[in-house]
Amino acid sequence: MGANQQVPPGGSHADRIDDDGGRPAKWRIIGPGLVVAATGVGAADMVATLVAGSRFGYGLLWAVIVGVVLKIILVEGAGRYTLATGKTIFEGWRSLGKWTTWYFGPYIMIWGFVYGATAMSSAALPLAAVFPILPLWAWAILMGLAGFAMVWWGKYATFEKITAALVGMMFVTVVGLAIIAAPNIPEMLTGLIPIIPSSDGAIFYTLALAGGVGGTITLAAYGYWLREKGWYTPKWMKVMRIDNSMAYVMTGVFVIAMLIVGAEVVRSAGVSLSASDEGLLDLYDVLKAEYGDVVGTGFLIGFWAASFSSIIGVWNGVSLMFADFWGNMRGKESGHPDTRVGGKYFKFYLLWLTFPPMILFALGQPIGLILLYGALGSLFMPFLALTLLGLLNGRRIPKAWANKLHSNLALGVCALLFVVLGIRQLWTSLSPLFGGG
Repeated sequence: MGANQQVPPGGSHADRIDDDGGRPAKWRIIGPGLVVAATGVGAADMVATLVAGSRFGYGLLWAVIVGVVLKIILVEGAGRYTLATGKTIFEGWRSLGKWTTWYFGPYIMIWGFVYGATAMSSAALPLAAVFPILPLWAWAILMGLAGFAMVWWGKYATFEKITAALVGMMFVTVVGLAIIAAPNIPEMLTGLIPIIPSSDGAIFYTLALAGGVGGTITLAAYGYWLREKGWYTPKWMKVMRIDNSMAYVMTGVFVIAMLIVGAEVVRSAGVSLSASDEGLLDLYDVLKAEYGDVVGTGFLIGFWAASFSSIIGVWNGVSLMFADFWGNMRGKESGHPDTRVGGKYFKFYLLWLTFPPMILFALGQPIGLILLYGALGSLFMPFLALTLLGLLNGRRIPKAWANKLHSNLALGVCALLFVVLGIRQLWTSLSPLFGGG
């Protein structure tokens, strides 16, 4: 068990007692929910939402709201399993069979290697645009080293405060920009009606917007951050649900602000944004021409904050997930000091996320690795949704905290959506092998 958990002699997970003197569980605005929501929304989500706004106006506003609700459902499930059982999500996956380990082990290693380079480059883009004194790859390395130092030497509480500051920067710059753009309120209200636009590819664009925004492996890290926060028994269940819901409502406001900017600024400018992170630099040029240098540079600050919050969130949360996985493989129970923040398995993965990916700046994008990354990545969200259905029903969770009918229906919808998106992404990832795009 972790340092914050006490188990009576001869006891088990179910026998946990609080070690906080019985104080009542109280919610604070800054909590693990804010961390998981901020980490999940990166530059790619910002670009996807901007493009949706520029192509469809407010027509897909309802899909953004559906996406927020789906993330609340998924993250609540991960948090509820951890608080109800005292087990980590990886312990839960292992209980479903060895196949989960055979998927998760290779996935987390390949994902970390490719994502490390992607995240560092994303955070470097706005800096290279404002301060071209260094090339992009040099800024990327500096961003990786900065994230590494903050997580290697920082405690969870420090990491949480830094994330909150970055969220504040994201929120002020992007929501402020949406206010300046003066949204068309009547048109926005029509966007709440669930209609899929008739243009080509609109169906999958709608599904991607509902399923993709803020959805990564870090959703599954929520339970680990609950433990680091000291929320580790069922008495924190209500607090966890408030924490998760409020964080994703805030994320929803942020994403809607990006949709407004796409609909009001990008569409009226008549420009076509790049599909990659560079699309945010395209927007920077539009904003600079429309509103001046101050607004344009302010947006780049928000862009950087969104990207850098993803770096430190992944460097912390996914390192905790790897440490738990490897500790279990080495016969050490979840919560062993080697598997916690600052433990040797945590530090190994932190090194893995930071330094080997720097090789990719010299090599470019090795196609085989990118294909494998895309293929394994397309399976993660379906994997999370389907395994949560298994973990939140039956003997693996106390009956009081098991799924009710509405919970199963909601998770079933999540699973179906992510299976469809996963198949689509898998085909996109592997199509080069078959001579496709």
